[in-house]
Amino acid sequence: MSLRRCITGLTRSVKVGKIENEMDISIIHHFPYFGLFVLLVLGVIGFPFPEDAILILCGLLIANNVVKPVPALLVVSLGMLMTDYFLYHVGRKYGRKVVTHRRFRKIISAKRITRLEKTFRKWGAIVIFLGRHLVGLRSQIFLVAGILKMQRLKFVLADAVSSVATISLMVGAGYWGGSTLELIKKDVEEALYALLVLIMLIVLALLIWRLAVRKLRPDVGEE
Repeated sequence: MSLRRCITGLTRSVKVGKIENEMDISIIHHFPYFGLFVLLVLGVIGFPFPEDAILILCGLLIANNVVKPVPALLVVSLGMLMTDYFLYHVGRKYGRKVVTHRRFRKIISAKRITRLEKTFRKWGAIVIFLGRHLVGLRSQIFLVAGILKMQRLKFVLADAVSSVATISLMVGAGYWGGSTLELIKKDVEEALYALLVLIMLIVLALLIWRLAVRKLRPDVGEE
């Protein structure tokens, strides 16, 4: 199975649309390191490129020897930290007025800010570490960290530790999947089975994270 087919299958599976799909494939195919970084940035500003999917793709690229492990991991690490800090900076700059910003008012409401403020006062930096693994709350939590003027160094350290955990899990899953697909590429049915197992492992990992933060979720429940 060619690398292009792997990328096409991954992007089509999340149904991001024809234009975004072609852009994803083109960037990664021609400029893999730069492409991974750009996709992380685009995901923050509203394009349908989930962070976890990009990290899994990074693992696939490493497994297929398209990118070298160390540079690729440095690129995605830098991309994650920069995009997270951008959200933190926006929250710190605009404060509670961020809910009136035409782009960020779609991400967070005044009511959610109040709820997350209570959670931050109770859990502190732990919210940063666990928050990125709560679907739909990652961007909100980083914005509120800035709104509450959390110390920059404290935020960066908590975010860095959280990023290491996420990268290890998702890139590792992508690498395992890529290696497995390479070994069984002669049999399409077995390749599909391996992909199914990979998806099940990812779902299981996400469920484990949800259990780990079950005490956090009641404080930041949905509106």
